[in-house]
This record gives sequence, C-alpha cells and structure tokens, in this order.
Amino acid sequence: MNQSAIVIGAGIVGLAITRALSNKGWKVKVIERNPRPVGASIRNFGMVWPVGQAQGETFDRAMRSREIWLEMSKKARFGAEQTGSLHLAYTELENEVVGEYVYAMQGFKSAHHLSPSQTKEKSPAAITLGLKGALWTEEEMIVNPREAIWKTADYLESLENVTFEWNKAISQIDGNKVFSGKESWEADLIFVCSGADFETLYPEVYSNTPITKCKLQMMRLVKQPENWRIGPPLCAGLSFIHYKGFHVAPSLSKLKAVYEDQYPEMLDLGIHIMVSQNGSGQLTIGDSHEYGLHLDPFDRQDINDKILGFLKTFASFKDWTTESSWHGIYPKMTNGATEFIHQINPQTWIVNGLGGAGMTLSFGLGEEVTERIL
Repeated sequence: MNQSAIVIGAGIVGLAITRALSNKGWKVKVIERNPRPVGASIRNFGMVWPVGQAQGETFDRAMRSREIWLEMSKKARFGAEQTGSLHLAYTELENEVVGEYVYAMQGFKSAHHLSPSQTKEKSPAAITLGLKGALWTEEEMIVNPREAIWKTADYLESLENVTFEWNKAISQIDGNKVFSGKESWEADLIFVCSGADFETLYPEVYSNTPITKCKLQMMRLVKQPENWRIGPPLCAGLSFIHYKGFHVAPSLSKLKAVYEDQYPEMLDLGIHIMVSQNGSGQLTIGDSHEYGLHLDPFDRQDINDKILGFLKTFASFKDWTTESSWHGIYPKMTNGATEFIHQINPQTWIVNGLGGAGMTLSFGLGEEVTERIL
C-alpha cells in the first residue's frame, strides 16, 4: 500500500514538495485555502535567477530548480524562456564589480563582461548613453508566474496519485490528521507550506523563529507593440548589492557605501530595479522590500513612481502604459538562512521562509527535503 502525505498550501513550495513526493510514488493530497493559488507565488517577476544565489549549495539548488522548471514547462504546457540576464553598469565602480564577479566565476558558471555595443546587441531596451559595461550570464530563465503556477497545479492534479482540495482552510493539525472545520483528512506525513500565513497553525513556533514578512510592490506594463522584445531581463546597480551572489566582488562594499550616500531613501524602502518580459509581451517591473509582521495593506504611489523613475535611467520601451499594479507578501528568515525546515512531530514538517527566491529555489529544495525526510 502506498504511503500518503498531505501538503498544506499550493504555492510554489507546496507544489515542489508535491512533485517530489509524487515522483517517489507517494499518494499526495494538496489542501489550498483559496480556489487557486493567489499568493506571492503568482505575484513576482517569474525569474528563475541562479545569478543571485551564493555559490555552493544554494546555487546548485537553483540550477536543479531550473532543470525542473524546463521539465515542468513541457509537461504542464506553459512557456519557459531561457533568457539569461543583463546587469548594467553606469559608473566605473559598478563596472569594476562586474569585472570582479566575472573573474571570480571563472570555472564555476557563465559570466561575461560586455561592452556597451555588445550589450545593445543583447537588448534593444538597454540605454547605452553613459553605459560602461554589463554583466551577461546565461543560466537565468523567465516564466509567467500566473500561468506557470496554475498550470503546474493542474498538471499535478491530473496525476493518478495526486488530489487537490481547493478552497479549504486548515484550522488544526492533530497527530496525523488535519481539520478544516468539521472536515478532516489523515496521512502518514504532513507538510505545512503555507507561506505568509505561517502563524495560523503554529503561532508559538513562529514567535520563536527568526522570521518576518516582506511586502513588495510591482507593476506590469502592457504588451509591447509589434511583438517588440527587450531580450534578457535587465537590472542596474542597486541589484548588485541586493543579491548574495555578488558578495564575491571585493569592491561591493565600496559600491554599497556610495549607494547609501546617493540613494538613502531607495535603500530604506528596499528598492532595486528589474524588468522582465513574459511570453505575451508584457513587462513586469519592480520592486520594493518592506519588512515587518504588520505591513501596510495599502500600496504607495511614491514607491511606484521611484521604481518607474529609476527604471527610465537604464531602459527604454515602446509603450510605458501601466496595465496593473499589486503587492505580494512572502516570509523571509532574518538570520541569513535560505529556508525554514522544522519538524513539529514525527508526522508533521514545516517548509517555509524562502524569501524572494521561491521561484528560483523551491523545486530543488522540494527534492532535497523529501530525500532527507523519507
């Protein structure tokens, strides 16, 4: 008789655990509080972003997740574009960081130091006036998160050993049984992957955990006319100090000090600017990072204006019309950890706290967690 598991939450972490369990022959029931996933997993750039990950275990996990995304895009029939990424440098110090990163990555991953003319060949959207150079890496890819998450859930639900219970909020876990009001289900193992709702089931655990929540503001611009494409996702200087992957560059601390003097308000709001384009031609832009357990439910127009204003210093588009704006909230560890994996009892595990790297790391982490537990 097959062993069974319950996964609470159908965001990317829950789907990754479900996929890994299903591949091992387990019978899996996914229970999601909404009619379909609507949380942080669909409110992001859709970037699978190895370049941002620290070298070693986390980068390897990102690369394994990338392989799985490509596999799932074929099985679940959603678009996945292997774009690479461009980080643009407009000062000598930023360009120095690019050079140091490229040097440090020799033999580990792709990393190329491009001239302004080479950069323009990669992206017609990149502004070359004042451009000193750019970092080009090949591993990054883009999915449309709304399409990818929903179609991945649909695909998993089509498998013989996976079922979903939609629109059911779990209110209690007792031993190997979970409850939604008077309704209940039981299984050999239970995985709690509830994202930003983390305190609902185990408030005492989370009050003793170095974890917080992050609110990000993002926007989507309309489909660009005549199927115009920007090429790879574009980032500028502030992204260098945002991602751990760039910590290998010795000049990064000097660059951070310059930004602290030059852009104090941007850094206070956790703003770093990126743009990606989905398969439909729409541009996703952002984002900000505000931390705390009680976050303002209202979006700030001045934050969106700052994002748009800075983006216009390094990117040029055919149509800047905003189609939609939103915010997402995700859990993030405050102690530098890349995830929170915690055993409540012999049956129940919490998997959470991937921060803003859920799309990049979850599929690889799902395999690692199931290997470790099973």
